[in-house]
Amino acid sequence: MRIDIPEGKDPIGYVWGEMVPGIGVAASNFSLAVYAHTTLGLREFEAARLRIAQINGCAFCLDWRTERDGQKVEDDFAEAVTDWRTTGAFDDRTRLAAEYAERYALDHHGLDDEFWNRMTGHYSQTEIVELSMSIGSWLAFGRLNHVLGLDTVCVLTGGSSPAGKRTPTP
Repeated sequence: MRIDIPEGKDPIGYVWGEMVPGIGVAASNFSLAVYAHTTLGLREFEAARLRIAQINGCAFCLDWRTERDGQKVEDDFAEAVTDWRTTGAFDDRTRLAAEYAERYALDHHGLDDEFWNRMTGHYSQTEIVELSMSIGSWLAFGRLNHVLGLDTVCVLTGGSSPAGKRTPTP
């Protein structure tokens, strides 16, 4: 971890809540709002989120699976996201979500008219804005957590760590 955390403090709570409370709390609320208020389908939401996690290399984000109404994407979904160009597991909206996430993160200047014609053929303007804000959140905060080394100490509510790879902090 790149940040010194006082003994006995939860690293995420300390960095996001105590170190810079005027920014961290607002950022945390934005991050939570992406999950709480999304209108996007679970598969396109997770395709975009996981593609950003793959690009960022955020260990926690790679392990995380969004659950909605007791439903999660299938176990091999992350592999399909890696192969978004060729997988038969995606419909057009899901494939576009993964493509948009990748291009947003790696080649936003290359989002040309051809791409936008495909996007507007499958997504409403409101959905495009929502997906863009969600991708921005995941890109910024997943990358922040990875760069600072927080992604290896993130703990889910209830004290569990993703995929059992990390131990909960005291």
